Amino acid sequence: MELLKQLCKIHAPAGSEAPLTDFVLNYIQANKKGWKVQPEIFHGDGFQDCIVIVFGKPKTAIFAHLDSIGFTVKYDNEIVKIGGPVIKDGIELIGEDSQGQIDSKLTVKEDENGDKTFHLVDRPIDRGTTLTFKPNFREDENFVQCCYMDNRLGVWNALQVAETLEDGIICFSCWEEHGGGSVGYLAKFIYENYGVKQALISDITWVTKGVKHGEGVAISMRDSGLPRRSYVNKIIGLAKESGIPFQLEVENAGGSDGNALQRSPYPLDWCFIGAPEDNVHSPNEKVHKKDIEAMVALYQYLMKNL
Repeated sequence: MELLKQLCKIHAPAGSEAPLTDFVLNYIQANKKGWKVQPEIFHGDGFQDCIVIVFGKPKTAIFAHLDSIGFTVKYDNEIVKIGGPVIKDGIELIGEDSQGQIDSKLTVKEDENGDKTFHLVDRPIDRGTTLTFKPNFREDENFVQCCYMDNRLGVWNALQVAETLEDGIICFSCWEEHGGGSVGYLAKFIYENYGVKQALISDITWVTKGVKHGEGVAISMRDSGLPRRSYVNKIIGLAKESGIPFQLEVENAGGSDGNALQRSPYPLDWCFIGAPEDNVHSPNEKVHKKDIEAMVALYQYLMKNL
C-alpha cells in the first residue's frame, strides 16, 4: 500500500493535476520494464495533463481520473469548493502560496440571513491558491483510510492492472470532480486511432444500504448516468464466471467519467466498477482491503475477457 499512500499525499485537485501527472509518468518510466507488455505512452501536447497508455491490440479502455476535490482561496481568506468536499469546522487544509507552505483550519461563518461562507484562519493567503485536505494515511488488517481514496485508489488500481495487461488502454483523465472536460478528447483519440468501443471506469463508489464493506467490488448498473444494459449484463456475466466477489449497485445520483463518455459523440459503452468507501469526499475516506483485492482481480479478468 506504499504506492497508494504516496498517491494520496500528492496535491492535485481538479484543474491542478500536473504534479500527479508527473508522478504517474515517472512511476511508469521507472516500473514498465517489469511489465508483461511495453506500452506506448501519450501525454503532453494535445493531452493537457492527461496520460494515455496503449498496450498491444486494445479492445477495452480503463478510465481513472487523476484529480481530487479541494478548495480555491477567494478574497480575504474566504474559500470556495472544487467539486463537492465535506465542509466542517476545524478540518485541516494544506497548500502553498508565494509566502510558503499553508497548514490551516477551515472555519464556517454564518451571517444574519443564515448564509454560510468558508474561511481559513491564520495568515492572509494569496488569491487563487488551491488547498486540499491534510492527508493522514491509516491502515489496519481490514481497512485503508485517508483523504482522496477517490480517486487515488482508482489510479492505483489501473497501475496494478498495467503490470500484466497485454491488450488494452489506460486513460488517466482530469477534471472529473468538477464537471469533467477531458474525457471527450480522450474518447476521440482512442476511438479514432484504435477503434476502441468499450470502457471500464476505475473509480470509487459509496457504501450504502445495498453496497457493503467487504462484500466485493461494486458493479454499477446505473447512477446519474445510464450505461447500455446489454454491455452491463455482459460484464455481470463475466464477473459471475470469474468467481470474484462483486456487488450490484443501483443509484440515481453520483456520476463519473462514464457520464462524459455517454455524452460524447463516440459509441463507447461504459460501466463503473469500483470499491465502495465510507466517509465520502472527506479527510477520512475508508475502503475495505477485500474490496480492493476484488477490484484489481475483476479488472484483470475483464481486460482479458471482454
